[in-house]
Amino acid sequence: MRIRRPLPRHPPETIVALIDVVFFLLIFFMLIGRMDASAPFEVLPPRAVSGADLPAGGVIVAIAADGDLALDGTAILPGALLPALRARLAADPALPIRVNAHRAAQLHDVLPWMDQIEALGARDVALVVTPGDLPGTP
Repeated sequence: MRIRRPLPRHPPETIVALIDVVFFLLIFFMLIGRMDASAPFEVLPPRAVSGADLPAGGVIVAIAADGDLALDGTAILPGALLPALRARLAADPALPIRVNAHRAAQLHDVLPWMDQIEALGARDVALVVTPGDLPGTP
């Protein structure tokens, strides 16, 4: 009687090693690659200063949540703000101007005023912000 031996089976090739290599390559390229568009020139963002006192004196322009304006605590019409600031800057060109905008004020209500104030020739224009986690701030 003749007994046949079973043919030798080759172990199945595993794909686990290939998956490991692919994940290592994926992680490698994620670490060295840039995911954002870069500018064609160097851009150094400004540094925020927290807790520093603003210079004494100057003018305070307040912008309410609905876009209403005030100059040094007195309500003012939008058309009268720039002439009033121009007159004050003519008397003192180094006069600091603080823009204090309500946190609910829209950006399109604040930025044009900042641009127009700078266009008047103001040397020191500061946008006053307050962190939301201070006691007493809702």
